[in-house]
Amino acid sequence: MKHPVDPVVQSVMNSYPKIMRNRVSVLRQLIVEVAADIQVIDSLEETLKWGEPAYLTSTGSTIRIAWNKSQPDQYGMYFHCQTKLVDTFRQIYADVFHFDGNRAILFHENDTVPMQELKHCISLALNYHRLKHLPLLGI
Repeated sequence: MKHPVDPVVQSVMNSYPKIMRNRVSVLRQLIVEVAADIQVIDSLEETLKWGEPAYLTSTGSTIRIAWNKSQPDQYGMYFHCQTKLVDTFRQIYADVFHFDGNRAILFHENDTVPMQELKHCISLALNYHRLKHLPLLGI
């Protein structure tokens, strides 16, 4: 799978406070790892959307990651609000994640990120176009 690193995205991430840059970098690495494990994905595009690092595939819905400047101890993974993604994540992982409406999974600076559950959510997002017709995205 091809995954070119975008220097503009890296520049945005470098502008984050060090601890948040490290936290968001973990999310970035998870997205890359999950995409590499999905056989039907042949490339993962890294770009900026709304000034935030974003990841796109032909099979899925865009995933954005960002530090929240207005809430400096918070960062998150953002999904297209007109999909069933966050509603599905909430049904499955209500006791695991903190959500922002129908658009995000949020973390605080000192949270332990539940890696397996987040990888599952990333996988569903990266496969969204293939799963969106299934109840609970096929879970």
